[in-house]
Amino acid sequence: MNARTWLRAGLAFLAAAQFAVGCWALLAPRSFFDIPWVGMRMHYNAHLMMDYGAMSLATSVVLGVSVFAVTKIMTRTALAVYTVFAAPHLVIHIQLLHHLTPNERLPLLTALTAAVVIPAALLPLTAKLKR
Repeated sequence: MNARTWLRAGLAFLAAAQFAVGCWALLAPRSFFDIPWVGMRMHYNAHLMMDYGAMSLATSVVLGVSVFAVTKIMTRTALAVYTVFAAPHLVIHIQLLHHLTPNERLPLLTALTAAVVIPAALLPLTAKLKR
């Protein structure tokens, strides 16, 4: 596969994941919060969960557009938007691991690390795209 195909596949995956998470958190916030690594045994806050869902949906829009508008500026913007969320999100959860059992930590760290590694791997593929 060429760079454009890899970019489209990666961006589509990130967009779909953000869309799914966003819909879940916005439309069924309690259900989303009840995942151990989301609620982390803290107090439930419906407003926070729905805000997170809306933000995830907004992120899915820029990622989704970049699947079809595969230009240097669009793909880099989409990857930057997502990374600006994903990297601090990973760091925040690393600081809160004490709320989780050892068995709950692994899937969380795997998913959140992948959320940082995927855009980092995609970014160099944008170098040869047209402006």
